[in-house]
Amino acid sequence: MSADENGSTIGHATEQTPLLRDPNPAAPGSPDEHGSTTTEEPSTKELIIILSSIWLGVFLAALDSTIVATLSAPISSSFNSFSLLSWLATSYLISNAACQPLSGRLTDIYSRRWGLVFSNIFFALGNLICGLAESEVTIIIGRVVAGIGGGGLTAISTFVTSDLVPLRKRGVWQGVGNICYGAGSGLGGVFGGWINDTLGWRWAFLIQVPFLVVSCAMVAVKVKIPVKESDEARIKRVDFLGSITLVLTLVTLLLGLNTGGNQVPWTHPLVLTSLPLSAVFMGLFIYVEARVATEPIIPVKLLLDRTVAAACLTNWLTTMTVFGLLFYLPIYFQVQGLSATAAGARLIPNAVGMSIGSLGCGFIMRSSGRYRLLNAIMMAMQVAAVALICTLDLSTSAWLPFVYFFFLGMAYGSMLTITLVALISAVDHKYHAVVTSASYACRSTGSTIGITVAGAVFQNTLVTGLWSRFEGRKHAAEYISRLRDNLAEIQNLPKDWIPGALDAYMTSLRAVFITLLGLSVLGALASLAMREHKLHNNLSRR
Repeated sequence: MSADENGSTIGHATEQTPLLRDPNPAAPGSPDEHGSTTTEEPSTKELIIILSSIWLGVFLAALDSTIVATLSAPISSSFNSFSLLSWLATSYLISNAACQPLSGRLTDIYSRRWGLVFSNIFFALGNLICGLAESEVTIIIGRVVAGIGGGGLTAISTFVTSDLVPLRKRGVWQGVGNICYGAGSGLGGVFGGWINDTLGWRWAFLIQVPFLVVSCAMVAVKVKIPVKESDEARIKRVDFLGSITLVLTLVTLLLGLNTGGNQVPWTHPLVLTSLPLSAVFMGLFIYVEARVATEPIIPVKLLLDRTVAAACLTNWLTTMTVFGLLFYLPIYFQVQGLSATAAGARLIPNAVGMSIGSLGCGFIMRSSGRYRLLNAIMMAMQVAAVALICTLDLSTSAWLPFVYFFFLGMAYGSMLTITLVALISAVDHKYHAVVTSASYACRSTGSTIGITVAGAVFQNTLVTGLWSRFEGRKHAAEYISRLRDNLAEIQNLPKDWIPGALDAYMTSLRAVFITLLGLSVLGALASLAMREHKLHNNLSRR
C-alpha cells in the first residue's frame, strides 16, 4: 500500500479488484463520509444520453460566440457606431462573468437540472431580444440577458460531467464536450456570415430560439443529478451577501475597464468611480466568504492552493489572449477585403484544433495519469502560434492563417482540459463545482478584459495612425470619424486615401496582436506553477 499526496491510502491493485470494493457502497444520492453526495458511475450509454442533452446547449452557446465575433462589424455598421463592437462582446461577457460563479453553489443547492433549464430560458430570451432590437441599447440588453444564460449552459455542463465521471477519464469526456463546443465555434462564423449575407444579421439570433426550446425540454427530462440534502431550508443556504458583493465587484470592474479609453477618457468620473468601488466590493466579498458565509460561493481557502490559483490565473490570461484574437482577426480579414462569410470561415481551423487538442489531451491523461509536462508543451505551442499571428500583414498567403489558427485552437483546447483536471484533482470532490465556477469566472472576466484591452489598443492606435496620415487634408476629421465607426467606409474614401487607411488599420491590428502575445507569455508562465496531483480511476477517489 502507498499514500497519495493528499494522504489517502492507495492500493497497488486496481479499483476493480473485488477485495478493494466497498462491502457497503453508498446509494446514489446519499452523503459519503465527507458529507458530499455520491453517485454511482453510469454506463457509457447512460453517459452519452445524459451529456448529449446538455451538449446541445453548449453547442448553441459556442455557436453564438463566434456568430457575434463575425457579425460585430456588420451589426455596428448597421447602427452607424463602430464603438458598439466592443459593447456587443463585453455586455454579454460582463453578465456572464457576474453570474457564472454563482452557478456552482446554486446548482449544488437547487440541482443541476433546474440550473440548466433556467440557463436555456434566459439564453433564448436574450437571443430573441437581439433579433428584434431596433436600437443600440436594446441589443446590449439582449446580450446581457443572453450572457446570464450562456454562462450557465457552459459551466453547469462541466459540473454534471464531473459529477458522473472519475478524474482519470475526466479529460476524455471533457474533450468530447469540447468537440461540441469546437463545432459550434467553427460553424458559428460561417453560419453568421452566411446569414448576414443572405437574410440579414437578425436571423442569426432568431434562428437559435427554437433549438434552445428543444435543449430546455431535453435537460428537464434527462438530467437527474441528486443534490446534497441539508436540514436547513434551501433558501437559507444561499450566500446572498457573497453573491451581491461578487456581482458588484465584477460589474464595476468590467464597466470601468470597458469604458475607460474607449467610450470615455480614463479621467472620466465613471471610470474613476467604478474601479475604486470594484476594489472595495472585492474586499467585502473576501471578508464575507472567509468570515460570514456558511456555504460560501467560492471558499477563499481553496484559492490559496497553489494548483487552484495557478489554474485560475492561466485560464484568465490565456482566455484574454484567445478572445482578443477571436474578435479582431475577423476585422483583419475584412480589411483584406473578404466578406463576413469568408472571414468567419477562417476561424474554422481554430475550432477544429481546439476539439482535437482537448480530446487528445484527455486520452493522454487517461493513459498516463499525468498532466504537467503535457501542459508545458501545449502552452509553448500557444505562445508560438500567437507570435506567428503577429507576423500577418495584408499580403500574407491565404493558407498561413489556417495553420496558425489550428495550432492556436489546439493549444487553447488543451489548456482548458488540462487546467480543469488539475483544478478538480487538487480539491475534495464536494468542492469541484465551486472551484470550477471560479475558473469559469476567470475565463469570463479574462475574455471581457481581453476584448477591452484589444479594443483600447486598436482604437487609440487607429486614431493616432489616421491623423498622422491624413492631418491637414480636406474633410480629414469627417473621414476619420466615419472610419472609426464603420469599416466599410474605406471603400467610400478618395482613391489616394485608401492605401493609407488600410495601412493604419493593419498597424492597429498588429499592435493588438503584440499586446495579446505578451498576455499569452504570462499565461504560459503561470501554468508552470501547477502541481502534479493523482488522477483517480473511480468517483470515490479511493
